[in-house]
Amino acid sequence: MSSTHTNEAVFGGIGVGSYTAPEAARLLKTSALNLNRWLRGYTYRRGGEERQMPPLWASQHSDVDEHLEIGFRDLIELRFVKAFVDAGMGLLAIRNCLEYARECVRDERPFSTRRFQTDGRTIFLESIERAGEPKLLDLKKRQYVFKQVIERTFKDLDVEDDTVARWRPFHGKSSIVIDPGRAFGQPIASQFGVPTVVLAEASQAEGSAEDAARIFEVPVGVVRDAINFEESLARAA
Repeated sequence: MSSTHTNEAVFGGIGVGSYTAPEAARLLKTSALNLNRWLRGYTYRRGGEERQMPPLWASQHSDVDEHLEIGFRDLIELRFVKAFVDAGMGLLAIRNCLEYARECVRDERPFSTRRFQTDGRTIFLESIERAGEPKLLDLKKRQYVFKQVIERTFKDLDVEDDTVARWRPFHGKSSIVIDPGRAFGQPIASQFGVPTVVLAEASQAEGSAEDAARIFEVPVGVVRDAINFEESLARAA
C-alpha cells in the first residue's frame, strides 16, 4: 500500500479502507483512468462545444485533493459500475439508476446496500421508466442481465447492518478477505491477517509455498490461494 495510508479514517466505527486509484483499479481489474472518470468526472466535446460530465459520486476521501483516494464502500460501488458497463449498460443508464437508487435506499452509495441486493432489479426498471427512456433497447434482456449482475456481484460480498462489510475476492473463498476494518482494506488471509502480497512474495523469495507457510504459521493452502489471487490480479493488469 502507498505511504498515504498512515492514518486510517474511521466511519461509523468501522474502518473506511483506503486505496489510490491504481490500487483500486488493480483489485477491480480495470484502469485507473476509468476510476478517475467515474469519481472525478471528465470533459468532452460535442458539436464543437466543451461539456462537463460530473462525477458519479464524491469519494469517501474527498478531502484528499492531490489524487483520487477511494474508500471501501466506493470500491464496492465501483465494482458494480464496472460490472454494469461490462454487461453493456451505458453510463447514462447507470447514472439514472444510481440517482434513483439513492432516493429509494437513502444512501449516497446505494449499490453496496442490502436493499439494493433485494430490490435492485425493481429499482433499475423504475429508474428507466422515470427517465422516460423505454427506448433503452431490449428491456427484457437488460432486465435479465441486470438481475444476473446483482446476483453474481453480491455472491462474494458479506452484508452486515444493511451495507456491505467485506469482500471475498478470490472466487468467493473465505480464505482471503478485503475488510475495511483490517489492514486499511488491503487483501489479507482472513484468519491470520497477513497481506496476500506478503505471502505471495515470501513464497517466491523462499522458493516454495510450504516455506512461506512455515514462516508465517499459516496453512499452505492459504498461501497457495494468496499466490493464485495475486497472480490473477497480475494477469489482468
